[in-house]
Amino acid sequence: MRGLLSFFRGLHTVSNRQAKRKAGIVGSRCGLCGTQSVNKPQPRFGLLFDIDGVLVRGRMLIPAAKVAFEKLVDSQGQFVVPVVFVTNAGNCLRQTKADQLSHILGVPITQDQVIMSHSPLRMFKKFHEKCVMVSGQGPVLEIAKNVGFKNVISIDMVRESYPLLDMVDHNRRPKLPSSPVVNLPKVDAVVLFGEPIRWETNLQLIIDVLLTSGNLNSPHQPHGIPQLPLLACNMDLMWMAEANSPRFGHGTFLVCLENIYKKITGIDLKYEALMGKPSELTYHFAEYLIRSQAMQRQWKLPITSLYAIGDNLMTDIYGANLYNRFLEERAARKNPKAVAKVAAATGSSTAMPGGEEEMDSMWESELALPSATSCKSILVCTGVYNPNAEVPSDANRCIKETVFHGHRDFRFDPALVEPGHIVQDIAEAVDLIFQQEKFVPQ
Repeated sequence: MRGLLSFFRGLHTVSNRQAKRKAGIVGSRCGLCGTQSVNKPQPRFGLLFDIDGVLVRGRMLIPAAKVAFEKLVDSQGQFVVPVVFVTNAGNCLRQTKADQLSHILGVPITQDQVIMSHSPLRMFKKFHEKCVMVSGQGPVLEIAKNVGFKNVISIDMVRESYPLLDMVDHNRRPKLPSSPVVNLPKVDAVVLFGEPIRWETNLQLIIDVLLTSGNLNSPHQPHGIPQLPLLACNMDLMWMAEANSPRFGHGTFLVCLENIYKKITGIDLKYEALMGKPSELTYHFAEYLIRSQAMQRQWKLPITSLYAIGDNLMTDIYGANLYNRFLEERAARKNPKAVAKVAAATGSSTAMPGGEEEMDSMWESELALPSATSCKSILVCTGVYNPNAEVPSDANRCIKETVFHGHRDFRFDPALVEPGHIVQDIAEAVDLIFQQEKFVPQ
């Protein structure tokens, strides 16, 4: 947790330096930087956008997104309100995602406006010097090093060093007897970035690492050994691409891993941390970035309202409402320890790193307490959400089993998956927000 505080201390210092600058803050590609104009209205709200199913479907831009961003950006290419893109994607770097968004939307986006599901990993510095095995797809080694890990091995590296472990695909089995190439260090922790390409290989090798305490030269020891730390990003059961129906997400992969582990050992798989939406920490960090953008633009009015726009009840809406619950309790009690009650709503201490006192201390001294007093959820109908299959009004109809697609370690609460508003698309969402805030950009 000391590493977590050091990380936020660095962010806080950078933010303070930016706030102390005089007029004319300039960034190389930033649509947020520049001198404040006294003639332009100053927003008191910020926007948190999901990406898949809200702005795009696969690689295709949702037409309403272009309409919405024409209203969010002025003639100089600057955002008229603070905007953060909060995605559970984890297969690329923040800068890569920012570049993709800039190209698709035709608006300058910086990496400081993007939160990936793996972004919070930079806070877990106690693992950064240890040997971690990473699972996912894309440049997983580069992503791991970018968030701070120094000693990283991939599933492919393990498979190459231990060719006899990957046996499901007969065509990939070694043709001749082979011995392990023992050139890999003992694995100290496992990090799951997102859904891999070859599920059977990743499931097998992750189980191998967990059941050998990271020493793959040893046989399985399914009983009596402590489980290696496991950190997982992106709990989405499904996500929306170009197909008519949602596709499996990393949450589905986690369901497989959890059930295989329990079937073999008889005990539940435990996580050191779960990151990405609906983790409340993700929204708190997003609020911090919203405040930082307002400071860069030298907007004097505090950001008091957040609007989270998403297409998934179980991640976008659940997470926004969970964070709103924290903000409401904090405003009522004027006591940051109300976060303990919010964490209890998830049914698991793994939803956030560290204990209650550590979290309170970190938020107050490093991020500072949020200026926002509400986080309002808006559901769009262009992605995962199907308006013809709404949550049953009768909570006794086995809602948890039939509707809740959230992660195993998050408790179902019907109030947390009830959106503040349901609109057709992101363009309607922006219009609604401007109307509610009485905001007329010039």
